[in-house]
Amino acid sequence: MDASTLSSGTGVVALLFGAAGLAWGVGTDRISARWPAHEDGSVRGVDWRTMVMAVFGTVAMAAVPVRFGDPAQRLLFGAWFAASVLLLATDLDQKLMPHEVTIPLVVLGAVALAWGGNSLVNRSAEWLPIVAAVAVPGALLALSLPFGADAFGGGDVFYLAGAGMMIGLVRLILGVFAGVILGGVATIVLLILRRITLRSYIPYGPFLIAGAIWAALLPAAS
Repeated sequence: MDASTLSSGTGVVALLFGAAGLAWGVGTDRISARWPAHEDGSVRGVDWRTMVMAVFGTVAMAAVPVRFGDPAQRLLFGAWFAASVLLLATDLDQKLMPHEVTIPLVVLGAVALAWGGNSLVNRSAEWLPIVAAVAVPGALLALSLPFGADAFGGGDVFYLAGAGMMIGLVRLILGVFAGVILGGVATIVLLILRRITLRSYIPYGPFLIAGAIWAALLPAAS
């Protein structure tokens, strides 16, 4: 099979993944409007978050077959990306990353680590993902304590723990750094537009998720 045939086949698969991602992105927005249930029983209507999730879901899922050629890895990261999209939706809507999703992602990361077929994990240093899973969220949690108990939530800790086992130490650090930068830029823009104040609570989960997915898609070092 020549390169053009492979490229064409990947493009078709990417389109299918992207279409599924579009549907899933919109679906997660509607799920997050209802689950976990709001304290006042309200259900948010379609708004800007719906558009964000549609775009993010499409791009994230379409990138899976482009980055990962092996069917098993497409399945592995397709599942991880899909769960990450759901978490981004719930954090945008309710500033919450439910343990019903984050804890299974820790299990998924552990299974992927035991499997040994994850191309993002350095097989010559398999302890590094475990270090990433413990040290990175632990350090962020410690650094957040002076800003209040809710500055860095348990959902963030579990998500980054699972991500560490999925993408390894270096990629996780890059992803967290990118997420923090993205979150800072977004905060400054919202302050300039007067959509928030200095006392407003900004959930950093969506930015950390976006950073982790970006890091997973980075090409392997040559």
